[in-house]
Parts: sequence; C-alpha cells; structure tokens
Amino acid sequence: NIILVLGYKKEAFFYLESKYRGIRIVINSEFNTKHNCNSLYLAQKYLRNSYICSSDNYFEENPFEEYVYRSFYASVPVPARTNEWYLLPDARMNIAKVEKSGDAGYIMLGHAYWDHNFSAAMVRLLNENHETGSYDQSVWEQILADHVRDLPAMEIKVYPADTIFEFDSLDELRQFDHYYVKDAHSKIMKNIAGYFHCQEQEIAHFEVIKEGLTNTSFVFELRGKKYVYRHPGEGTEAIISRRHEKQALELAKSIDVDPSYIYMDDIEGWKISSYVEGVRYPSYDSFEDSQRILAVLRNLHRRNLSVDWEFRPWEDACRIEEILRTEKGGIADREFDQLKEAVYKCFRACADDGVAMRFCHCDTYGPNWMLTDKGDTILIDWEYAGKADPGCDIGTYIMDAMWEVPETEKFIAEYCQEEYNDTLKFHYLAYTALISYYWYVWALYREACGAVMGASLYNWHVMAKKYSKYLVAKYELN
Repeated sequence: NIILVLGYKKEAFFYLESKYRGIRIVINSEFNTKHNCNSLYLAQKYLRNSYICSSDNYFEENPFEEYVYRSFYASVPVPARTNEWYLLPDARMNIAKVEKSGDAGYIMLGHAYWDHNFSAAMVRLLNENHETGSYDQSVWEQILADHVRDLPAMEIKVYPADTIFEFDSLDELRQFDHYYVKDAHSKIMKNIAGYFHCQEQEIAHFEVIKEGLTNTSFVFELRGKKYVYRHPGEGTEAIISRRHEKQALELAKSIDVDPSYIYMDDIEGWKISSYVEGVRYPSYDSFEDSQRILAVLRNLHRRNLSVDWEFRPWEDACRIEEILRTEKGGIADREFDQLKEAVYKCFRACADDGVAMRFCHCDTYGPNWMLTDKGDTILIDWEYAGKADPGCDIGTYIMDAMWEVPETEKFIAEYCQEEYNDTLKFHYLAYTALISYYWYVWALYREACGAVMGASLYNWHVMAKKYSKYLVAKYELN
C-alpha cells in the first residue's frame, strides 16, 4: 500500500487512486499551520514496516527494496561544512546523535524506513505530543533528534552522492534540471515574464511570504531588483471586484499612500509590487505607531477621493451570510442571530451621526501596514477599498488590536483630534462592532471555501460580541 498524506493542491493527486491499486489518501487540513509531524499523526494507523518519504525528494535510481530488516535513515556523505542535519554514528553505524549543521560527515537526505518496533515507539511519541502541540512546527526528525536514545536503533544507510536530491525551491530544481530554466511551466512565471518582457530564467531567488489570510504571495528577484507577486486566493472572486481593486491601487499610488504598487491584472487578480526594504508591522502596544497609522488615515479621508462603488459592511455581511446559508451548508454558530441583532442595533444607532462617506481602505489590520526605518508609513492590499464610512478603517485596526474600550477611545480621540466629541466616539465604537462582525462573517465564508482562518475568526467574533454588547447595554439601544 502507498499512503499519500495530502494538503496543498491535494486535488492534483486524486487521480492516482484510480490509476494505481493500493493507493490510499489521507487529508491534512492543517498543512499550512503544522509541519509533517501532523501528517504522520494522521497516518499513524498505517505505520508498521513503512518507508517514510517527503514530497521534495527526488531519486536518480530506485532506492526501495522489497526486503528490509532494520530501521534506517538515508544519508549521503559531504566533504565540507553545510547547514543540513548531521547523523553521528555509533560503532554499529546506528544513529547516536542528530546535530544541526556541521563539517564533513553524514547528512540526512532522502527517505527513512521504520520497522514495526520503531513505528510503534514513534506513534506513541506523536500521540503524547499532539495535544500539547510541542512539535506542530517541527519535522518528525526533530522528535528523532530529541529522543534518539529512547527510540529503537536506527541505522545510517549511506548512499552515493548525486543519487538523492531535495528540492526546496525552483532555483534548486533549475540547477538540477535545465528543462526548468527557460520554462517552469507555471502560469505565475508566465505572468511575471509577460509583464517585464523578460525570460523566465531571469526570474529567481523566490521567498514565500507567510503573512496574509487570503492570498499567496512571494518575493522574487529580477535584474538586481526585488519584487512581490500576489496571487489571489480561491473563492475571493465571489466577494471582491478586481476592477475596483485596481482603481483603488492606482488612487493610493497617486497620493503616495501605497508607492509600492506596480501593476495588477484586473481580470485574474494577480499583482506585482516593489519590495520595500527595512519594514516592520505596527505594534498595537505603541501609541507612537498608532499616531503614524492615524496620520495616514486622516490624510486619506480628508482628500475626499471619488470612486463609483461602495463598501457597506452591514449590507455586504448580509450578502455573504446569504451565500453561506444557500451555497455553503449554513452557519454553525448557535448565537449568530443574537450577535447579528446586537450589531444591527449599533449600526442603526450610528447611521445618522453625520459622518460622511470617504474613499477608505477597509482592511487596515496590522499586516497591511509597512513602517519603514526611514519614517515612511505605507498601506498595502486595497482589495476591499471603496467609498465607505471612515469607521471601517478605524474599526478594523481596533478589531485586530483587540483593545479594551479605554484604549479604543484613546485611539478614536487621536484620529478625530479637535473634532472629537461624544457623537463621534459612539460612531467609531459602533463601527468597531460592525466591522468586526463583517470580518467574522467573511472569515466564516473563507473557511467554507477551504481556507484556514485560525485564531482570527475567533478573535473577530470576540470583538463583534464585546463591542456590540457593551454599546447595547451602555446606550440602551433598541
């Protein structure tokens, strides 16, 4: 039997079940937040006398044998220092110790074989540590390194150099196979090459950007300059107009709020930006950072830029709710209707506060800000921008900061400055509840589309509930 533990692009492997006998598929839905210890945990019932293989390995020759009598880890000798994991042998050529980086010696490279006893011992350790999450961010080799003396013996099986390869990037694949130098057979690469009028082999040094709840982004280098490529997440086309986003990006660049923007395809949604060096996210604990954020938002709102579409969080949340109920199997939150009613009371109570709609970003949480060491404050990712209540921008930042009411009131006062009064304070508190509710509903939709929203979904629910409950009670909203 061959057990495939699948996560990213899992559907690309489904055909193997019908093409070959003995293929079984296990789905790892947490592939983007946990390492391969979780994959082995999910496949534990199949682990007996088993080869353990990683998807980034490539073998020049078939290394698999019909009869294997001892657990082993594949290794190749290296003559000089590397940053790989090293296997230190005992007198019987079993693993005595595992070290990260070293000089000449045997490095971990390739597959492993677990016999019945080793499998049983490793499964026990996987289960002991699963609930605590001790190894969620670790490869299984870390468990081996930490417990090598407790586990049954594992041989170091040495293979000749240049028979086992590990490809961690397109650059490494190109070094091995020149077929990929001129054409990586990737739509993304063709998009980049088409815009810059370059050859694909000129595009190099890729680095995945981890942040972001919706899209896939990475840094690449071309002709000595770094850029960022953004590819839209699946399911976003139902709630985002890429034509509107492109117009918003062009406006933001024109007023120097987002100078990083270069180009966006408003049909497919992919985007190219300049890579900005020396940046950090704002700290929610720093009032100085808050002042920098609010200076940009005041400037944006006071310009009164004109667009022909609107972002209305209440109406848009209702539209997404309808999609969830009619197309995505419903909403499991038993208190959803109660929360919706409380938020609606806040929305209705602030509707006539006299705050004019302005061109807003509407997704101002921390990772969409770049604070440079030169003092610049840049706001990126304008997917949800439109003509909206400025409370959308103020409330989203508050929501992600998860501030209590006193901290929020201080933030609102800094934004309003000399115009601050009780009416505006209430208005922006109400919009904190409303925009938190919108993003909570949005997160429910994204998870229904297969995304993993993690703690953000819960946090936004907490903020919508906290602020709507506070306002309904304090102001006796009906």
